[in-house]
Amino acid sequence: MVDNKNIIDRCNCNVIHEEIVNKVKEKMPCEENLYDLAELFKVFGDTTRIKILWALAESEMCVCDIAVLLNMTQSAISHQLRVLKQSRLVKYRKDGKIVFYSLDDEHVKQIFDQGLVHINEK
Repeated sequence: MVDNKNIIDRCNCNVIHEEIVNKVKEKMPCEENLYDLAELFKVFGDTTRIKILWALAESEMCVCDIAVLLNMTQSAISHQLRVLKQSRLVKYRKDGKIVFYSLDDEHVKQIFDQGLVHINEK
């Protein structure tokens, strides 16, 4: 018996549909934007960063709170927050000596929420 689950459908012809190719090519973002998008999605590839984003989607938090929540060191959390800040996924504000982190904007929550919807589809 052949296992059809692992067979990839492929085209067995050599016909190029130039109209479709040209239409898609016109709409394709520039190489730099596609590179930046790939880099953004790499940031989502770490479970710790995903946990931090989930926590910050629920509430603004300081490093100490996130460290306790995730049972990690403040240093490890700070490192991950630095990566998230560089990717413009989180922002911070100072209140005296305390630094509070939150999601950068609603788009971050939407990306996160859409990912959860996708993985929970049956």
